[in-house]
Amino acid sequence: MSQPQPPASEKRGLVTRMLDAVERVGNKLPDPAVLFLLLMLAVWAFSAWMSTMSFTELDPRTGEAIQINNLLSGTSLTAFMSQMVQTFVTFHPLGVVLVAMLGLGVAEHTGFINAGLRKLLSVTPKMLLTPVLIGVGILSHVAVDAGYVLVIPLGAVIFHAAGRHPLAGIAAAFAGVSGGFSATFIPSSLDPLLSGLTQASANLIDPAVVVNPLNNFFFTTASSFLIMAVGWFLTDRVIEPRLRRTKVDGDAAEMPAMSELDARERKGLWMALLSMLATVVLLVVTALPEASPWRAPAEAGAGAGSLLVSAAPMMQSIVALIFIFFLVPGIVYGYVAGTVDSHRDIVKGMSNAMSGMGYYIVMAFFAAQFIYAFGQSNMGALFAIKGANFLQASGLPMGATIVGIVLLSGFVNLLIGSASAKWALIGAIMVPMMMQLGVSPDLTQAAYRVGDSSTNIITPLLPYFPLIVVFCQRYVKSAGIGTLLSMMLPFAITLLVVWSAFLLLFWGLGLPLGLDSSYDYVAPTAAGVAPAP
Repeated sequence: MSQPQPPASEKRGLVTRMLDAVERVGNKLPDPAVLFLLLMLAVWAFSAWMSTMSFTELDPRTGEAIQINNLLSGTSLTAFMSQMVQTFVTFHPLGVVLVAMLGLGVAEHTGFINAGLRKLLSVTPKMLLTPVLIGVGILSHVAVDAGYVLVIPLGAVIFHAAGRHPLAGIAAAFAGVSGGFSATFIPSSLDPLLSGLTQASANLIDPAVVVNPLNNFFFTTASSFLIMAVGWFLTDRVIEPRLRRTKVDGDAAEMPAMSELDARERKGLWMALLSMLATVVLLVVTALPEASPWRAPAEAGAGAGSLLVSAAPMMQSIVALIFIFFLVPGIVYGYVAGTVDSHRDIVKGMSNAMSGMGYYIVMAFFAAQFIYAFGQSNMGALFAIKGANFLQASGLPMGATIVGIVLLSGFVNLLIGSASAKWALIGAIMVPMMMQLGVSPDLTQAAYRVGDSSTNIITPLLPYFPLIVVFCQRYVKSAGIGTLLSMMLPFAITLLVVWSAFLLLFWGLGLPLGLDSSYDYVAPTAAGVAPAP
């Protein structure tokens, strides 16, 4: 009965050795800021070489043959220099991170976050921390990018406070926030964004196709529980045991003892939570009326009046709301609990938060320049279109073709960070192609979402990737890109395999993907709307 144990142990040892090798190689790379600089120079060089070549692939955005732009030409270099400052200051994660961290800095400085975590840990079973954290990460998608700057660092704090390795908390939270990007319990702005692009692609051959914004909702909701289960197993059985040998020696390693709250702390916590609740109630009351200024304006078209579309001021104010929702209770807790004496202590909390972001700002500068250069070169678009055309010509069985879309989406995700940009490129090819094979746009979109989410956590082109490295370094000084990649690689590979199988199971059983969705596409026969050959 005991003989099966050694092989299992050996397998775990092999996985650990492979991940250790990934970490060693990854951490031998240059500092992330320098790495982004070197990658940008490489893009410049390859763009100059590839710009001399001619390609037959058609760019769906223009309808013309795709062309690589020479970034070493005089025009491109002067444009790069003139846009350098603008590229940096408009780098989306920069403002998101800094503004959110101002509010979080106050909440942390006054002790509100610490008190809240101590209370949470006193009522939450230790064994359920992992699935709860992953579930919160998935829920954070409703607030667009809030999970990256809120859930992931808090995941580290919660795990560390519970006596677990903080990097395991980062891994679990990152898996929920980014690996489960397309999973959802509640509809988010991503749903209408992707469905709109899917409909535009489908209308290329059938103008009558209408795609429901929640066409994948049942599948993505069920996927949330799958991701929680996969993330729970990997975090507790693979990632955390391997991290036991990693010493926690960063600046955030020393934490106040997780003791019981005293009378002033309890009063401060309850008053702070009441102030947070009052802020939420005020937001809800002002958002409920049909004429609320929080809702999308009439110019938003079909999304007019909605709170969840990207054009709605509510969605555009998420970062500002995070700032307010932590600033207000942080201040209230500080004064009630007696941890602050004046407004100068509040400003000091903000200053401390910003002083800890210096390294991230440097990395963000070089990351912004690299991502800008890569996008201007058109190289990512070329690789995406070539991959889609290869899949189209492969003649694979239907199930294999669906998995092929997943893998292609996962690969393209390593080259192009924006979910909408990727789907605009490959969706214009894949959706019409699959419709001609009798596959609905709903199923094609679902396959894309699986691949796009699964590799989010291992691509340095994710705009928030440098930030996650900084979070790791708060607890482990030697942490680098290799550390983060070795933690997240098991999640990415497992999600690609298990989530793809889950989609095939949905397809095989005929379970509905979402509202007004289908698996099959039947071409209309009426004159003027028959699909192109």
